[in-house]
Amino acid sequence: MKCPYCHNDDTQVIDTRVPEDGNTIRRRRRCANCDKRFTTYERIELIMPSIVKKNGSRTEFEPAKLRASLTLALRKRPVSAEAVDTAIQHIEEKLLSTGEREINSGYVGELVMRELKRLDKIAYIRFASVYKSFEDLAEFQNVIEEFKTNERKPLKKS
Repeated sequence: MKCPYCHNDDTQVIDTRVPEDGNTIRRRRRCANCDKRFTTYERIELIMPSIVKKNGSRTEFEPAKLRASLTLALRKRPVSAEAVDTAIQHIEEKLLSTGEREINSGYVGELVMRELKRLDKIAYIRFASVYKSFEDLAEFQNVIEEFKTNERKPLKKS
């Protein structure tokens, strides 16, 4: 780590602390050349996989686009912002846990549908109708019937 004062490469760590959030490490350093002290912070850098679109082009993962899609599907639905944040976090965790550098956009769409299905049935149908390009009422009816069938099934006792 270079000294910010004299730009010398030789600095020593004299104190290390982990703040309460546990996501960073705070280090006090001393420059061997000018003897000045300074503080540095280390953070985990998570690199999200690139998204491979249907046409083969690649784009950077953008959480803002994910949020916009969820928000549009959930418009005027009784779902809290906290629930949306949790859904986004679940999707991001799934993407990171794959360990892949590139992810098919279809996989991201399926993750979004899974989260919407958990959050709100109407939002799920809205998103699915666009994502799966529904072309007639029968496709809507199939999704609705799927929900009805799942609601009728008795819960399994463990």
